[in-house]
Amino acid sequence: MTSTVSGPNASSTAATFAQDWAVWHADREEQLATPHGWLSLTALHWLDETTRAYDGLPGTWRATGDGGVELTADGDAVLDTELDGAPVTGTVRLEPVDGQPGVLVTVGERKIEVIRRTDTYALRVRDPQAITRTAFAGAPAFPADERWVAEGRFEPYAEPQRLTVGAVVDGLQHFPVAVGVVRFTLEGAEHSLVAFPGKDGGLSLHFHDATSGESTYGGGRSLRLDDPDADGRVTVDFNRTLNLPCAFTAHATCPLPPAGNRLTVAVEAGERTPLRPDLAP
Repeated sequence: MTSTVSGPNASSTAATFAQDWAVWHADREEQLATPHGWLSLTALHWLDETTRAYDGLPGTWRATGDGGVELTADGDAVLDTELDGAPVTGTVRLEPVDGQPGVLVTVGERKIEVIRRTDTYALRVRDPQAITRTAFAGAPAFPADERWVAEGRFEPYAEPQRLTVGAVVDGLQHFPVAVGVVRFTLEGAEHSLVAFPGKDGGLSLHFHDATSGESTYGGGRSLRLDDPDADGRVTVDFNRTLNLPCAFTAHATCPLPPAGNRLTVAVEAGERTPLRPDLAP
């Protein structure tokens, strides 16, 4: 655990810590509220090899059975590429990558994301007018507290290990690759969590704790760590623990934490269970 500052500099140090966290949290809320972010999801349609139309979506869609999805356009869809958009005519083949952000099709202000999860495919509709976005009132969180900052040590595996974990969608599985274990002391006890590569570098910890399903989302939360130093040391700041997208929307396919990533302590830090305007009576 990090040491506590005492004396005349204690209050200024605590104030700086709280201010830094507030800036980080405001940035997080701004990112959540982007027009086509996770709060914009309005539908999740699973595909099979039967050609189907879906309410409010252009054209017809089907999974091909050989690693792709076919969209047969009816003239009002635009295929969104990395460089520019081009009108879709006839039938086009889309090839999303398992576990990665999907291929996007633009329809007016909406984006239809074609995703692959293992060998299944789905359409995820992103609409800036989704109530989960327009009624978003922020991501509730515990007050920042330095007691939830620990010094940890990363112990890499000799070889990365492919794990199998469940998902918030019944019957779906994810296969994340673990790269090692982070060990740390929290609330006077030794803990360890399996670590995954972070999407933008560093490490990612996906875990349950004693608050899960109570004051925090039951499907677990995640925490990004910076890269370990040369001696494997990492700072584990639970104040920056995040909800996964599935805490905010019913249309995400989030993985569950690995079975062993369950802390017995109640980590009253980071994001709490968010309000869901789509579930309001």
